[in-house]
Amino acid sequence: MIRTGSEYKDSIRGTREVYVSGERVKDVTAHPMFKPLVDIRARIYDMQHDPATRHIMAYKEDGEWNAVNNKLPHTQADWWDKRRATDTVLEDVGGIVTRVGDETVGEMWSLFDGQDVLNEVDPQFSENIRNHIQKVLHHDPFHVSANTDPKGDRSKPPQEQDPDMLLHVVKETDQGIVVRGAKYETAAAYANQAFTKPTIANWGNSAYSDYAVGFICDLNSPNLKFICRTGFAGRAPADDYPLSNKFDEVDTLVIFDDVLIPWENVLFYRHTKAAMFIRATLHRYSAFAFTQRNLKLADMMIGAALFNVRQTGLDKQQAVQEKLAQLACYREGINAHLTAAITLSERSPGGLIMPNQSLLYSGRLLACSQLHEMMHLTRELCGGQICVTPDKASFDAPETKPWLDKFYTVNEDWVAEDRRKLLAFARDMLNSDYAGHRLTFQLFAQSPPFAHLAAVYRNFDWDGPMEFVKHAAGLSDSVLGETTRTPGDSAVSRWFDTQATRSAAE
Repeated sequence: MIRTGSEYKDSIRGTREVYVSGERVKDVTAHPMFKPLVDIRARIYDMQHDPATRHIMAYKEDGEWNAVNNKLPHTQADWWDKRRATDTVLEDVGGIVTRVGDETVGEMWSLFDGQDVLNEVDPQFSENIRNHIQKVLHHDPFHVSANTDPKGDRSKPPQEQDPDMLLHVVKETDQGIVVRGAKYETAAAYANQAFTKPTIANWGNSAYSDYAVGFICDLNSPNLKFICRTGFAGRAPADDYPLSNKFDEVDTLVIFDDVLIPWENVLFYRHTKAAMFIRATLHRYSAFAFTQRNLKLADMMIGAALFNVRQTGLDKQQAVQEKLAQLACYREGINAHLTAAITLSERSPGGLIMPNQSLLYSGRLLACSQLHEMMHLTRELCGGQICVTPDKASFDAPETKPWLDKFYTVNEDWVAEDRRKLLAFARDMLNSDYAGHRLTFQLFAQSPPFAHLAAVYRNFDWDGPMEFVKHAAGLSDSVLGETTRTPGDSAVSRWFDTQATRSAAE
């Protein structure tokens, strides 16, 4: 059931119309701007077969091996397994990759929870989502997400401008729907399929809209065009930009030029309530893997900063220790939210186990909203040499090597070449075009910052603090209005009750 890396590569070769830098790409598996990520995704597939990592990356069910990260979460243990599998991948490849499947497949589980809403439209759509979840489990495709449209003039509804600014249905046929428009999809040019759905569309009070459509798109479908931004890989030597050349996930404007979507791939259509439900719950699960990347990025920043200050003994200074402690608090804040979100997990409307929603969305907000500050703090700790150090060629050239060896060797433990590698790593992580792109991606890849706050607002338990103040201030019951909450009814209290019940049962 789980594929090998070579099987994955074979699945994306063929007739795709992929363009980058104004030229058509003949083979995305070999093109220098796509090959690094294709190779990493292939490595993830191979890790599911590798005896050293298979027990972490895959699980056996009914005699077949399946990917851990594709598994529907039914228990807390499933979430610990997913977290461990993602950490194992990032540690194996030596960097951060986000759109490789585990961060996007969770969006399908949100649809699984919304089957009642889908049934209002057509029971067939509910069956379609169940079928596609099974296909993900049993065929192990590289599954990505398609969210953002070009949008055009957002002060106007799409019908009052070029209607293709938002993806929409132009025709129904016996075989399926025909769609036209465009979507931005990270990794689409080298993925297998995309869950394609609307952004927050301006359809007003309409109950039905041709723009309210969600479907699974086979990225080998006819009439698709992939126009990619120029990647960072290959722009500069890998020795000087080790992250840019290996971990750039190429973003793509996918053009739907009258693409047929078979009915079995349509998940909802012409129903704005379903579309709004999906937008409101889209990251119920996927926000976990997304936020987990920020935890790894915090580790990278701490490691780079600490190596830099320890070289020269600056870690003994109180001001430096305070900055390192700020980085540690940022890191542990993310870690605490992820850990607590699993420990205080909740039962979803569809019967799955979802991370505690208030804690998960608060953790995502913490991770994203403070990232730029933590990056700047790391710059301070790394020092000005990350922006002035010569390139690898200068360290190797006979005329300049002796001087650079002299001035970049710190002591017998830190020779010039190690010092150069560390500074190049930090520069690429913090100051390069890739670094700026990564920062923007983390801010907007799931949703814009204001939407992060809105998600916290929708999921925080406001009744708890109000009940506490009502009791402490001696207020009458009427001030709360209707509530089913009782004192002591909190997520933590419910967790302790659950543990007590388990202990009694044991």
